[in-house]
Amino acid sequence: MKTPLLQFTPKGIYCEQADVYLDPWKPVNKAIISHGHADHSRWGHQQYITHHKNIPIVQHRLGDVNISGKDWGETFTINNVKFSLHPAGHIVGSSQIRVEHKSEVWVFTGDYKIEDDGLTTPFELVKCHTFITECTFGLPAFQWRPQKEVFNDINQWWAQNKSEGKTSVLFGYSLGKAQRLLKHLDTSIGKIYTHGAVENMTEVLRPLVDLPSTHLITKDTKKDELLGNIVVAPPSAHGSTWIRKMVPYVTATASGWMAFRGARRRRAIDKGFVLSDHCDWSGLLKTVEATGAEKIICTHGYTDIFSKYLQELGYDARTEATQYEGELSEDNTTEQEKSEVE
Repeated sequence: MKTPLLQFTPKGIYCEQADVYLDPWKPVNKAIISHGHADHSRWGHQQYITHHKNIPIVQHRLGDVNISGKDWGETFTINNVKFSLHPAGHIVGSSQIRVEHKSEVWVFTGDYKIEDDGLTTPFELVKCHTFITECTFGLPAFQWRPQKEVFNDINQWWAQNKSEGKTSVLFGYSLGKAQRLLKHLDTSIGKIYTHGAVENMTEVLRPLVDLPSTHLITKDTKKDELLGNIVVAPPSAHGSTWIRKMVPYVTATASGWMAFRGARRRRAIDKGFVLSDHCDWSGLLKTVEATGAEKIICTHGYTDIFSKYLQELGYDARTEATQYEGELSEDNTTEQEKSEVE
């Protein structure tokens, strides 16, 4: 029986012909990395290959690792297997990984979204025979509104809080979501303050993308300085001693999970904004169809439901177990960053 071009192994997605792994979750000799979130970019590999823009992110998180960068669409060959990286639109530096051998083409998406967020290099459709897709929000209930409408709501919420003399505290993952929020906040309303984890990651990304000025909250920051302004912090900061100096404050979370009824209440959040760096149901279906792929492999999220629906549409679709976690792993706040501001 023919060995698949990409295999799902206990260490990760493996290309035997090239002896290389894609986003492996166990230490390996050679790894091609789609993006910088902790579930896709892990410590311990001997060699990392990724997009140039992802290098500073990986180095910030993992330290001094052996890493090399590629450009979008640049073909590099390993043991007669052709690889190239293509924009995934998920976060800054995020890639889909195209793999070609003997005229057979596979595409591994990592995580992706197809809406242009104005910050990340927009998603690029790549035709293939086999498409490996995430399904983080692979339920019909997940249907995103246009980003512009969501940010109008966020800025109106901030302005309303300011008129009431309150500080707005907006939670978003420190890598990706936080910078997307920063990019589209209306600075005419007030100043943007940041938690240490958000500020540290934002400083890593400033040379790569255009972001507004921010003010790091330290032990010396006074409560009066924050009143009427907005604070962007990772979800892990909610309920910490750090947030006490914000009083009086109003909280909100920007996440795809806010589409679930009751999610805001369960997280003890005052307001929820539905904003995700992953595809919604329609985006997933649209992308699968556009790739022209006959075989679809669903890796993480609502894999069973999404793959079954694809089968009903006539696709050769199946699921594969991985250790990717979607939005659940995107709060990259370190213990040191938490302690620095508490």
